[in-house]
Amino acid sequence: MVDPSTQVGACIVNPERKIVGIGYNGFPNGCGDDELPWARESETNSPLDTKYPYVCHAEMNAILNKNSTDVKGCMIYVALFPCNECAKLIIQSGISRVVYCSDKYNEDWKFVASRRLLDMAGVKYVQHQLQTSKVVIDFTSVM
Repeated sequence: MVDPSTQVGACIVNPERKIVGIGYNGFPNGCGDDELPWARESETNSPLDTKYPYVCHAEMNAILNKNSTDVKGCMIYVALFPCNECAKLIIQSGISRVVYCSDKYNEDWKFVASRRLLDMAGVKYVQHQLQTSKVVIDFTSVM
């Protein structure tokens, strides 16, 4: 199941712009969506009652679910700028460029650390400039 509160996706493309991996935020394989919490905050103030210790980020899932031997030199498209943990995975996998849509957490320490790591490793990152604000799919026009 996709994380209902933070719907993040990631898509890895090779230099020929072919998709080689996709992922989204969700619990690890075999871990039931109904058995773990989706909450951002806990009434008990325990992090174990939130989603954070359990959710695999979209970047991680895309890298692990790749359909090629490696992703060295590939580009990853993500909805949100990657956190520090995902930045480490991106660097270690050999991905050379990150294209992200939103950077709404840019002052949080995890994202400051992420930029530091990506800069040190020479991984380029750029915010995608949207050309349109919405997409409308009219299914009645094809019937």
